[in-house]
Order: sequence, then structure tokens, then C-alpha cells
Amino acid sequence: MKVLAFTEGPNHVCFRYRLEAFAGALADRGWTLESLPLAPNTFERSPQLREAQGADVVILQRKLLPLWQLHRLRRWSNVLIYDFDDALYCRDSYSRKGPASWTRLAHFWATIYAADAVTAGNPYLADQAAAYIGPEKVHVAPTCVSPNTYAVAKHHRRDRGVRLAWIGQHSTLPCLYLADPLLEAATARTPGLELRVVCNQFPRLHGIRVVPRQWSQATEAAELAEADIGVSYLPDDEWSRGKCGLKVLQYMAAGLPVVANPVGMNCRMIEHGVTGLLARTPAEWADAVARLAADPQLRATMGAAGRAVVERKFSVDHWAPELAKLVDRLGHAAVGRPRPVPRFDKFVLPESLSLSLDDEAAEQAA
Repeated sequence: MKVLAFTEGPNHVCFRYRLEAFAGALADRGWTLESLPLAPNTFERSPQLREAQGADVVILQRKLLPLWQLHRLRRWSNVLIYDFDDALYCRDSYSRKGPASWTRLAHFWATIYAADAVTAGNPYLADQAAAYIGPEKVHVAPTCVSPNTYAVAKHHRRDRGVRLAWIGQHSTLPCLYLADPLLEAATARTPGLELRVVCNQFPRLHGIRVVPRQWSQATEAAELAEADIGVSYLPDDEWSRGKCGLKVLQYMAAGLPVVANPVGMNCRMIEHGVTGLLARTPAEWADAVARLAADPQLRATMGAAGRAVVERKFSVDHWAPELAKLVDRLGHAAVGRPRPVPRFDKFVLPESLSLSLDDEAAEQAA
């Protein structure tokens, strides 16, 4: 039986971590997983969606389609799962238009309404979806990593020369610029710090020396193992509360303690004083980094505790069977069942927002 995933792009990070990582567990149940990156152009995308007719289960990942395309996809899919790992019902933290978007919210609601099941990357996102469609078809499916693919940091450096690490896509670099005053305070307290930025673009920060490290899938784990402390900063807003904390998981898998501000999944993943330190102000960041920089054994202890959390709660080995079980259940339940005939002639949102099939296409998800 076949699972077809419509994704945002070739080798997209969300596909790699949220679907491709589970291909083995799906294969164990007799499923093959194929991905089809959706074209950015609306009309080029239309013939791609017809491929859904040849699949037993279709997964639409993150995209908010124009309603007429969503209507067709629903009609052509035996089973439709919507997978998302960001607060796609609003704009991101850095949008000049502000966070609220009725267009995004409307298309998000239409998409989760149309799906047979929704897989959300964290409990906060699951609650947002369940508020519109009820909890019975919403499932938490955390972004996961495989800890056995990460070497563990050695933690032999002390004070001067301690290496902080930040990893992420270039689209999230604005977070680093917001964290510049915090890193500057840490460097003033512990001179000689460096920030190893693992990315395909690199920031110019005033507060700390940046060491650029070109990202590649083959070397990202090794780059983290060469560091001492992982750092993460999120603006305190709706978009950030929907983030799924991949970089934090990667730090913890590599045996790094994490210094982060207490927003969103940072609070769920990092146990303060056990797997890392949560800090808000420049003074708190300076104290946290100084404490860890001065004590390699503390870093090793926190790093080991963090890796254990990943193995227990956020590993592919733990979650892959759960996702495969969901796909298997939905797929077999649909065998011999007529494809659903969707009614998208009119939607009425809980906020009394209504829209019709000829409404404008959804904005592209950030």
C-alpha cells in the first residue's frame, strides 16, 4: 500500500524529520512512502494533486491550498492526513503585516476540516486545531530525531574559548539578531566565547564572535558535537509558541546543555537546572552561560540528561510505530469505502468568518 506525501520542497527539513524518518516503520506494516514536492505556481500544482488518486493514503504537509485545489485533493484522496509543525494559521514573528491573518486562518480551518486526521507537531498546535474541529481526529506527532546518529560532545573546554552553538535554517536567523544583546552580556561576563552558527547563511552580530559552519545533512551532527553549549531564542508570540524545537532536540541529542528563553517548546523540552538553563534577561543569560562555561562536568551531566529525554520522549524509535499505526488504521478502514464527496460550497468559522470556493488563494506558508 502507498503513502503519498505532498511536501513543500525536495529534501525539505520537515519531510526529512517528520515523515521520511518514519519510512522504516511504515514499511514494517507494508506501506511505501513517496514524496512529491508541490510546485509554487498554483496551476503547475494542479496536475500534481491528481497523483493522489494512485495512493491509499495522502499526507498534505504544511501547505494551505486554494480552496478549489483543496476540494479536488479531498475528492481524489481515499484518506487525507494534514501534517503541520508551525502556527500556519497566522503570520510569522517577523511579518511587517502583523501576526493576524484571516486568510490563513480560514484556509487552515478548511484544511483541517477536510482531513481525515491531523498530526500536529506539539500539544499547543494540537489544541489550536482541536478548538475548531474537536480533539477526536487531532494527534500529537512531535518532530523527532535519532539520537544514535549524533556523537556526544566531549566537554573538555573551560571558560575562555567555550563554544556556543546555534543551528537552523536561514529563515530563522532573525531570532539570533534578537538574541544579540543576550549574547553580548554573556561574552562580557565570559570573554573569549564564540558562537558557531551552523547554517547556509551567517549573521553579523555585535555581541559575540561568529564562527560560520556551512550546514550539510552529512556534517550537522558532528558540528554540534564540537561545541559546548546550545543556544535558542524565540520571540514571545503566537508563531513561536507553535515552534517544535528541532534545534533544541539536536543540541540535546549531541549531549549539549541548552540555554534558552522560556517560550513555547523550550519550556517543555528543557528542564531548568537538569537539561539546561532557562533565562530571560541579559543578566540571566550571562549567569547561565558563565555557570556552564566554568564547569565541564556540569555540562556533561546536563548533556547526558538531555540526551536521555530525547531517547525517551522525542526519538524516531519511540514515535515511528505510533505514526505507522495511525496510517495503517486509517488506510485499512478506507478499503472498499467510496471516496468522500466534500462539500466546500460554504464554510462558517467559529469567528463567524465565511468564505466560498471562489475566495482568494491562501498566502504561501512561511
